[in-house]
Amino acid sequence: MQITSAALPLDKNAPPVYAITFDWLLFLRLHNYINPLSTSLSSSPYFYCGHFFDSGVEMSLRTAVYRLSTPFRSVLQYCTTNTKRPYAAVSQALSVLENELDSIRAAGTWKGERVITSKQGPHINVDCSKGDILNFCANNYLGLSSHPEVVQAGIDALQKYGAGLSSVRFICGTQSLHKTLEEKLAQFHEREDCILYASCFDANAGLFEVLLGPDDAVLSDELNHASIIDGIRLCRAKRFRYKHMDLNDLEEKLKESRSSRLRLVVTDGVFSMDGDVAPLQGICDLAEQYGALVFIDECHATGFMGPRGRGTDELLGVMNRVHIVNSTLGKALGGAAGGYTVGPKALIDLLRQRSRPYLFSNSLPPPVVGCATRAVELLLASNEIAQSMAAKTMRFRNNMTQAGFTISGTAHPICPVMLGDARLASFMADDMLKLGVYVIGFSYPVVPKGKARIRVQISAAHTDDDIDRTVDAFIQTGRKHGVIS
Repeated sequence: MQITSAALPLDKNAPPVYAITFDWLLFLRLHNYINPLSTSLSSSPYFYCGHFFDSGVEMSLRTAVYRLSTPFRSVLQYCTTNTKRPYAAVSQALSVLENELDSIRAAGTWKGERVITSKQGPHINVDCSKGDILNFCANNYLGLSSHPEVVQAGIDALQKYGAGLSSVRFICGTQSLHKTLEEKLAQFHEREDCILYASCFDANAGLFEVLLGPDDAVLSDELNHASIIDGIRLCRAKRFRYKHMDLNDLEEKLKESRSSRLRLVVTDGVFSMDGDVAPLQGICDLAEQYGALVFIDECHATGFMGPRGRGTDELLGVMNRVHIVNSTLGKALGGAAGGYTVGPKALIDLLRQRSRPYLFSNSLPPPVVGCATRAVELLLASNEIAQSMAAKTMRFRNNMTQAGFTISGTAHPICPVMLGDARLASFMADDMLKLGVYVIGFSYPVVPKGKARIRVQISAAHTDDDIDRTVDAFIQTGRKHGVIS
């Protein structure tokens, strides 16, 4: 705000009159001066701003100043009050976040991110580590993440179809290669139809609220994957949680939910933290007895479980008794990204109409679709890769058990080395890296408290020598930390 003197043309003999010119930014910065300024100006017998001036013509000077400053005063009062609040809120929020981070560090459950400087595979390069590192913690079960044919398929799709669609599927985001992959996945799982998602997390988030309503019930294993739990929370069905792989408890929950319109039994085919396989035969028996549907999440089974790698339903002989399967393209099937649902065509059609993650997420990028399609084609053509997994898995499990370690799960490539203590799991994983083996410690909240472990994952791309070197590194590290004698 600037105050300047000016002579009124009405009376050239009159003393100087104060004129006010508003510089808005400066006015806001100097808002604290408005009240004393108003008082000093209004005490002058000569005040001019627009048509207000003394001579007793229209209103008192004090009233004029008050009316002039009232709107600005309210604005400035708002600014004064609220400019401080955001800073205080941010400071408080940062304090809460830092305290939470400190508690994670203190508990020994901090999850760092090591940086890989090479392509994914059984042998990798890791930032700040020298030489070749054995990788035993990837979901690259079949070694297809860097398979030359899979990589080339991605390059070809990139050149032909571009980097992405910039659209969701129902607008202008469906290309012929998306439909081809969906057809091949339906064929692979021997189901009627398939729908693609950006991830299996999205597939799980998009299924239950479409299929189940308030008159229905969902019965879920207590150790199901987080994405299943989150997906179930989105639906309005009555929820029943049964004890882990406990068929007796499942039957009790089926009895309790007898009045529901639809009932869906939900389980992981393979539980990712322990590597144990769901008792699908018993689950299907109970579902048929009580008139329920069966859903399985096959992320840690698709491609390598069962004689042809179709999954746990094939392994346990219940492919025609499991009604809905969700799985991923981000593990055994090329390892890039993406998820899907296979099942009855009527369900898939309804998901295309109502599943929110599908309707409101961009289509999978063509290179990702190209890679996944080639991976599925390789598995449709031969089961040789899938069959190679069993011997490698048992070599590691048997040698580690003989050395004195406790290995959870059954004959699955997920081989959790149980340690119990979160700090111990983290320290042992760090020492393993120094010996040239990349593994990661898992602790709460990824696994229950007191059940920390190092989760080892076997790949078809590992050699027997790779496995033996890793066992030797575990023995050396285990002795250092007193885990084995």
